[in-house]
Amino acid sequence: MRKFGQSLAPAAGIIFLMWSSLSLAQQSSPDQWLERMAIAVASIDYEGTVIRRQRGESEALKIAHKIVDGVVNERLASQEGNGLEIIRVGDEVHCILPDQKSVLVETWNNQSTLFSALPRSEATRTPQYDLSLQREGRIAGRPAIMLAIRPHDEYRFGHRIWLDKETAFPLQTSLVDPNGEVIEEIKFAEISIGENVAAAALDPSMSLDSFTWYRESDGYQTVDVDTDWNCDDLPAGFRPVSMKTELSSDGGSSTTHIVYSDGIASISVFIADTGGEEKDGWALVGTSNSFTAEIDGYHVTAVGEVPGVTVQRIASSMRRQ
Repeated sequence: MRKFGQSLAPAAGIIFLMWSSLSLAQQSSPDQWLERMAIAVASIDYEGTVIRRQRGESEALKIAHKIVDGVVNERLASQEGNGLEIIRVGDEVHCILPDQKSVLVETWNNQSTLFSALPRSEATRTPQYDLSLQREGRIAGRPAIMLAIRPHDEYRFGHRIWLDKETAFPLQTSLVDPNGEVIEEIKFAEISIGENVAAAALDPSMSLDSFTWYRESDGYQTVDVDTDWNCDDLPAGFRPVSMKTELSSDGGSSTTHIVYSDGIASISVFIADTGGEEKDGWALVGTSNSFTAEIDGYHVTAVGEVPGVTVQRIASSMRRQ
């Protein structure tokens, strides 16, 4: 008959291996994981299927992403609805609308198609959030660890990010409201990381010969400016990081654009004359909340992936100094 200690040896070995795996993953701090994630998103080739869930609705997307001579080449194709395809080469983006036989050409300033809202590594220096490594699991068949980013107040959303343990690539991201409800989730159902992505996977799936092409209006010029607009009641942690004015080519109208950020969340404030059709009040665009107020003869609109109370507070407290 085996001794009692001998019978426990296999189980003890399994427990030790599980503990060792978790310990190894947690040797890196949250900010190190964020730094590795930023490098992975910017440099890794990948191809796969993504399920995006947003406010109770879901859609499947095919994505192929490849760095060619230092330039991002990417194709994102909806598997449902109107069959939207987004082709990106560097900063130039082609939004293909098959049902309208049209292509809209835009400039996205190196904005990621899937991951534009991901926190940056400097987020660890933002005192309005707690960052922690929570637990391990498997996403798309790959070992992963979850990084949780929790805000201290009701003026910002939280994040849960499942990172591939080998590469730190984000396999699943969730945007979470102050009540713990998931607003948006992006999750890879299957993915190939670091493998050769064929050039054909980056091309449109259809001929565009009969399509009408539209480009962003060149009737406006954007310039960096100092502005006399300021927020009297900015939530703690937010600060202005960008100020621009969009000028019409005929000199008739202009819009001031101010961006506030706390290191993770960003809010855009647009200030324009009240001559347009814009109405005061709330609006919801995807996962972004928007609030417009009329102040001193101007429409002031604040919009961002933050709770509604945040955009209302900022828009309503903008003042000219």
